[in-house]
Amino acid sequence: MQRITITLDDHLVEQFETFLKQQGYRNRSEAFRDLVRECLVAERLAQSESGHCLANLTYVYDHHERDLAARMTQAQHDHHDLTVSTLHVHLDHDNCMETVILRGPVDRVRGFANAVMAQPGIRHAKLQILPVTLREQSHDHGTASGSQQHLHVEPIT
Repeated sequence: MQRITITLDDHLVEQFETFLKQQGYRNRSEAFRDLVRECLVAERLAQSESGHCLANLTYVYDHHERDLAARMTQAQHDHHDLTVSTLHVHLDHDNCMETVILRGPVDRVRGFANAVMAQPGIRHAKLQILPVTLREQSHDHGTASGSQQHLHVEPIT
């Protein structure tokens, strides 16, 4: 780990200190590291649609919207190679929230998310993408069956 020194305007430091308190950071270094990572991930995604990612698509929708729940379920089945898991939450008598964990090529994940977010009745949708490296690994996890081939998903930071 390296130590760096930066110089900031007083007003910017005041805003940063407020941010630290609001977010619950214990020190400036932790917050700065997270901000740099976030910036680098955004830049990497802006420069290229290639590569793989792990993503979280969350949206709120009116479950009374004609056939919307069935269309969302069908879309996930049609993209079962991208869909890892779905969490469905009933918010009130009319609204539901779903969080869909996706994994796959960035362009396909983004395309699926855009198609979902464009559906009539979907509101408050947000996609978060984390670039990853996928590696097939074979090693023992302490089970009786010995070495097993499986996928490792490594965040690119």
